[in-house]
Amino acid sequence: MEQQAKIYVAGHRGMVGSALVRKLQAAGYENILMRTSSELDLRNQEAVNAFFTAEKPDYVFLAAAKVGGILANNTYRGEFLYDNLMIEANIIHAAYQNGVKKLMFLGSSCIYPKMAPQPLKEDYLLSGFLEATNEPYAIAKIAGIKLCEAYRSQYGSNFISAMPTNLYGPNDNYDLQGSHVLPALIRKFHEAKINNQPTVEVWGSGSPRREFLHADDLADACFFLMQNYDGELFVNIGTGEDVTIRELAEMVKEAVGFAGEIRWNTDKPDGTPRKLMDVSRLHDMGWRHTTDLKEGIQKTYQDFLANVELYVE
Repeated sequence: MEQQAKIYVAGHRGMVGSALVRKLQAAGYENILMRTSSELDLRNQEAVNAFFTAEKPDYVFLAAAKVGGILANNTYRGEFLYDNLMIEANIIHAAYQNGVKKLMFLGSSCIYPKMAPQPLKEDYLLSGFLEATNEPYAIAKIAGIKLCEAYRSQYGSNFISAMPTNLYGPNDNYDLQGSHVLPALIRKFHEAKINNQPTVEVWGSGSPRREFLHADDLADACFFLMQNYDGELFVNIGTGEDVTIRELAEMVKEAVGFAGEIRWNTDKPDGTPRKLMDVSRLHDMGWRHTTDLKEGIQKTYQDFLANVELYVE
């Protein structure tokens, strides 16, 4: 990407988008386009078309999405499917129509079948049934991947896709009704600590294994791929390492300094038994993560403390 290029970061206020903006600014890019959802409703095709026609961005990072954990995904199934389909379709099509040089679409590891072999290789896509609780979100993300592939095939557009593993970091969602597991744990342990509660309830058995990548590492990987990768096949982004939810909870408990007990509610769903990304293709290109999980959780908790009034309404 040229230093003076106009770069649109869709979803710049979210965890991923804000990390991308930090990375671009640190690398000396100053011509960054950003719009809040109140300024530009990405579900509105006419509004998106008008924005692209007026601004003519050179590069696009498509990080905007409706996201959430198991509860939110399973409760708002229609919204998760509709909103994400509209956002990605509008942006990808407008990017094609307005001659964007390169676009990166960001998906999710939930695109893979529930019982796919581990670790998850890129070619396992569409090889089995999805996890039921987040199927609408996964289907929307798969459609985004296929849309990029189709526009590349039909129109020659340089649209690439990247599939991050579970993410955490600054500007995460700490709403217990819609958050992912790591921010939910941070908030639960924090509130239990300040309220002197004896226990913290965590959903499930604690046995599922998950991989976690700091948002700043993701942004670094995305920047690397935009500079170095033009292939059709999407690329997994992760650490290649996983932990059990029980191990994760202990890490968060230690970082927060909660002295009580963890109570596992096995009446609640575990979700997919394991989700570990095969990141060998990305490693072979020369990129690896740099943030250790325990260190990253400690940094994220400090960010939570510094912004608690913003994160917790």
